[in-house]
Amino acid sequence: MEYDPRIHHRRSIRLARYDYAEPGAYFVTICTDNRELSLQADQVKEAVRSVWLGVPARFPHVVLDEFAIMPNHLQGIIILALTAAGKGAASGAPTLGQIIRAFKSLAAIEANRILGTSGRPFWQRNYYEHVIRDEEELNIIRQYIRDNPLKWPLDPDNPANAS
Repeated sequence: MEYDPRIHHRRSIRLARYDYAEPGAYFVTICTDNRELSLQADQVKEAVRSVWLGVPARFPHVVLDEFAIMPNHLQGIIILALTAAGKGAASGAPTLGQIIRAFKSLAAIEANRILGTSGRPFWQRNYYEHVIRDEEELNIIRQYIRDNPLKWPLDPDNPANAS
């Protein structure tokens, strides 16, 4: 089907007029392409973990908090700290989207190299984010991430639950 702007449009899930370079904590979920169980293999999971843990080396104002790698997605908390130049996009600080884009690109290259699927989409096109508003919410989300692997046996994407 050819592109038709009347029917092919994507609604942004980002907050309108929010500066995603603003210091603060963000909860992100990044799903594999078609929710495939691409992160189930230990070698792929370890490569993705390594890229994730390397994000602060690439973006020094990023602090990683709790995270979990599930068979078909990664969930984590990214904290953007103040930069030496100031805060926000006007200072040239990378946005959350730029950070996620870099992570997804590097992780996909590594995963596809391991899987022998060069050039194939590894991640879904977008990602889910939530701006964490306060310490209480931060702690609730941390616990949610910790508990998530324990809930995999009940997940509808788990092949063991296919009917």
